[in-house]
Amino acid sequence: MIGRWRILILCLLSFLLSVAALPQAQAQYSTQEKTQEKSSNPVRVASKIDTEGSLLGELILQTLVAGDVPVEDKLSLGATNIVRNALLNNEIDLYPEYTGNGAFFSQTTEDTVWKSLEAGYEQISAWDYDNNKLVWLQPAPANNTWAIAVTRELAEKESLATLADLASYVNRDGKIKLAASAEFVNSPVALPSFQKVYGFTFNDGQLLVLSGGNTSATIRAAAEGINQANAAMVYGTDGAISAANLVVLDDIQGAQAVYAPAPVLREEILADYPQIPELLAPVFKKLNREVLQGLNEKIQVQGMPAKQVAKTFLVSNQLLPKAEESKPDK
Repeated sequence: MIGRWRILILCLLSFLLSVAALPQAQAQYSTQEKTQEKSSNPVRVASKIDTEGSLLGELILQTLVAGDVPVEDKLSLGATNIVRNALLNNEIDLYPEYTGNGAFFSQTTEDTVWKSLEAGYEQISAWDYDNNKLVWLQPAPANNTWAIAVTRELAEKESLATLADLASYVNRDGKIKLAASAEFVNSPVALPSFQKVYGFTFNDGQLLVLSGGNTSATIRAAAEGINQANAAMVYGTDGAISAANLVVLDDIQGAQAVYAPAPVLREEILADYPQIPELLAPVFKKLNREVLQGLNEKIQVQGMPAKQVAKTFLVSNQLLPKAEESKPDK
């Protein structure tokens, strides 16, 4: 009889212990389930289809992978409207955008705030979060907007470093001929804006208008002196500028909106991966105009893959963990 009671007591104790352990087991299972769910939802990283878009996308993608953030590669997705709509429609989670495009997203193109990197960044950050729950991260200290470049020979001979210097040179009848697209010459926000802000005018004989809007053609014209061109319409971080021995003149009075690249992502992604801003900030802080020109040059001029250029940059600047640095490129 005593043996039976002993068995019953042991069974009861075993039951009570199993019941007591149930909440802990459920909590552990719930945590494991959430972890599995999180790892099965990688960050969908996209980029625009152009050279710099591919480069920036690779920098983001490789940095996140090195930081143990699972990713899905959607790089070179398309033009601005395609990638932007994909983000708004929850088809992607993160991509690099330019602060200046905030003027078009928010339909405030007349606002002078876009001519300042800091003010423009603050404006689009606040607007995009309030309206779309999108978060803009650390921008790069670079400006990929319309600009004017001159040959290095002319810049050094006439001490041209800014557009104010160019205006002074033009106004004293300096020899100048600008290779540009018809859009650049005629659009109120392009050459006419530069001329208005800095107080100079190019006459018809000082313009070489090329069909299309391809800066590679304008850069080539200035570099080779085609029809006596010694200046070119460019984008500030064009990869061919340095290789063509041209110098971008600084827009010190803000004639153009600032197009600084920055990662943009959906807010809910930060809840799962709060380390993303800390991972990407050091990378974008290093991307000034000269650095981006050099990286773009490796892709555009030297023909190197964007993936390789990004990896080399990240490793050489010690922006990847050592274990990731030692992995060979696939």
